[in-house]
Parts: sequence; structure tokens; C-alpha cells
Amino acid sequence: MPTASATPARAHSRRLIAAAVLVPVLAALALWAFAWPAARTAPRDLPLGVAGPTAATAQMERQLTRHPGAFEIHRYADEAAARDAIEDRTVYGAVVVTAQGPELLTASAASPVVAQMLQQAVAEQASAHGTQVRTVDVVAAPAKDPRGAALTSSVLPLALAGIAAGSVVSLLGLRGVRAVAGLVGAAALTGMAAAGIAHSWLGVLTGAWWTEAGVLGLATLAVSAAVAGLAALLGPAGIGIAAGVVMLFGNPFSGASSAPQMLPHPVGAIGQWLPPGASATLLRSVSFFDGAAATGPALTLTWWAALGLGAVLLGSALRGRPKSAEQAAERELAPVG
Repeated sequence: MPTASATPARAHSRRLIAAAVLVPVLAALALWAFAWPAARTAPRDLPLGVAGPTAATAQMERQLTRHPGAFEIHRYADEAAARDAIEDRTVYGAVVVTAQGPELLTASAASPVVAQMLQQAVAEQASAHGTQVRTVDVVAAPAKDPRGAALTSSVLPLALAGIAAGSVVSLLGLRGVRAVAGLVGAAALTGMAAAGIAHSWLGVLTGAWWTEAGVLGLATLAVSAAVAGLAALLGPAGIGIAAGVVMLFGNPFSGASSAPQMLPHPVGAIGQWLPPGASATLLRSVSFFDGAAATGPALTLTWWAALGLGAVLLGSALRGRPKSAEQAAERELAPVG
């Protein structure tokens, strides 16, 4: 028969084996989540406009569709309509066929990577036919952040701030309305601080200051509410689950450094349903495009925040119910007199 001293030793051995297996698995998962989308970056159904007479644009469309699935072609009557589509974030750019030759309209504010890729692709096709392409940046990225590096870099700090706020609220034992107030207050202060840095100091955001602060705060709240909500329902394990989803999938699947349509399927779509991807898209819309195409990502962040805060209140109610029932039973059994 095994002795009592052997039982703890076996338990320690099992824990050691579990840790030795778990760490490489998590490392492999993180490497896959971050490296695979980056290594497979290429246009996939990327919305691109073509403007001009049908007879003149037919050849251009055939050239653009040589790579099946790369572009989603939108047709427009003239350059003005194509410009409107870019400003509404319907397309990332447009090729306009004119009497002087092709003209490329881009929007580096939407994605400097996509704008550069379109310039190379269209220039190669034009040079093959002995023509040159004039490029016009319809919605340019800010001069202080021409490559969009600062906006891309904001995704991870906001996610970390949300994880930290949700963890602190949970570990401090705040429940119910107090927890909700703490999460909302922390998110609001984070949003204002982030807007003060990115807009007022660095000048990399150019929209309405309070709108940007609201988006940054909502992005933080979406993560912090999810962390605190799962912690309220599942205990400390909920913090790890929520943080893992946001860090391992939300951040690399966000498409913030390029575009969701540049990531492998269905990674780009999944990333837009997670807070980091939705916040990057929404921040670009309100900062550079006067709020165009902001409804979808705004609703995504709102749902994350609402469901998370609802889970916080539900978890508090479920924990309070047994205690209340026990107190009521004690009052009923208490002797009289």
C-alpha cells in the first residue's frame, strides 16, 4: 500500500508534468495566433472601386481579377462617386480610368499597408502596358503618424488596461453596483488619458477629442467588463479565460496593422467580433472618417461591455442568494423569548 508521504509526492509530480506540457502548448498557441496571420498577409475580398466608362474599365477589371478572391470590385460612374465611397469606408481605394491614363485613389488613413499594396499592384499593371499611374491620397494618414504605427500600438495597451481594471475590481472583492461603478469609472479615466496622449500630445488622432476619448474608454470597458464578468461567474479562472481570449486571439486577429481583409479567413472576421479589432476599426472611423462605418464596431464593443457588466451583476446576485437564504433560515430557527 502507498504510504501517506507518497501521495503528496505523486501530486507534485503530476503538477510538474502538467506544467511542463502546458507551457509549450501555450507557447505554440501564441506563436500560431501571432505568426500565422502575419505570415499569410494578402488581400482577400478587399473592397476596391473601379470608376469610369464600362468599356474603358473592363480591361482594368480583368487585370484586377487575375488573382481570384483578392479583390471585391465595386463599380462607380465617375471619380466623384469613387471618392465618396472611399470617404464612407465602403472601399479602401479606387482605380479611375481617365483619358490621361489610370488614376489611383487611396486612403492611407484606413490602412497605410493597403494603400502601399494598391500602389504597387496598379503600378505594375500600368507599367506592363507602358503607362504611368497618378496616385491621390483621398483620406491621408496624419502627418505625425504616416504609417499608422501609433494607432496600431494603441490596441495592446488598451487591452492590457482593460484586463488590469477587470482583475483589480475582481480581486478587491467589489460586487454588484460598486463593481460596475469601478469598471465604468476606470474606463472613462483611461479613455481621457489615452486621448490626451494620442490626440493632444502626439497628434496622431485628428477627430473630435471627446468622441475619441469615448471610443478609447468603451474599448477599455469592453475588455474590463468581460474579465470581471467571467470572474464573477467562474471565479479567478474567469480572469485567465477572458485575458487569454483577448491577448491570444483579439490582438493578433485585430487587423490593426493592416486590414481585416488582409488576414486569412476567417481570422479577419473573428477579429472584428473581439474588442481589439472592433476598437481599432472604430477609432479609425471617428478619428479620420467623421464616423463613417462606425455603427458595426460600436455595437460590438457595446455588446461586450453590456454583457460583461450584466455578468458582474448576475454573479453578485447568485453569490448573495445562498447567504440570504441561510440568514432567513437562521431567523426562523431562532428561539423566541
